[in-house]
Amino acid sequence: MTYYICYDKEGKTIARCQTIQDIENLKKMGRPITDIRQMKEEESVVCSLTGSPSDYNMDY
Repeated sequence: MTYYICYDKEGKTIARCQTIQDIENLKKMGRPITDIRQMKEEESVVCSLTGSPSDYNMDY
């Protein structure tokens, strides 16, 4: 499973998303996403173990 980390212009993590559609939804909601990076496999394992990516996105 692929996960993405979204960053603001200051380089702070503002969301972790599972799909590009999730990222597009956040952009439509006005989140200041300036950089998107695919998570490494070992990082994404933590997401799948701790719950849904939406658990990290308070706006969903």
